[in-house]
Amino acid sequence: MRVLLKLVIDCDPDAAWRALHSPRAVAELYGPMVSMAPVVPSDLPTRWEVGDDVPVTLETGPLPLGSQLIHVSHREVAEPGGTVRIFRDSGIPLTGPLASLDVWDHQMAVSPAPGDPTRTLWRDRLVFDGPTAALLWPMMWAVWQWRGARIRSLAPTWAHDLDETVDPGAGGD
Repeated sequence: MRVLLKLVIDCDPDAAWRALHSPRAVAELYGPMVSMAPVVPSDLPTRWEVGDDVPVTLETGPLPLGSQLIHVSHREVAEPGGTVRIFRDSGIPLTGPLASLDVWDHQMAVSPAPGDPTRTLWRDRLVFDGPTAALLWPMMWAVWQWRGARIRSLAPTWAHDLDETVDPGAGGD
């Protein structure tokens, strides 16, 4: 089964890429409908890095949705319109309703929007499979529509996030 999003959002590709690496920003994509927290309180990184394996719990209000392992990788692809950066979570649901899935491949690609490099073309693809995939597809589709609306509404704020690799006290020439 597959769920797809393709959006042009109001921030530049660098800001979108930084947001994809921020556990806080990623958690906000599901809020307030779903909350995400680390299984071990001290294990949530401040920034997702390649090779991270982080178990998180998901809840909707008081109802636990289960836990999920987030496994991070990424790659770049050169296209005529610019570089496409792809963030991949190839972890797997561990407990809860989604644990019946045995395939989980979530890829988010950011690149300059066609004709406007100050905006971002965001492509989001979730591929999942398992015994209950067909039953879960309508729910996943609905969550992805919510996620798309949240991406659109939050993206303008990402442009204001300070890149943690930049020292705000450093002077320029």
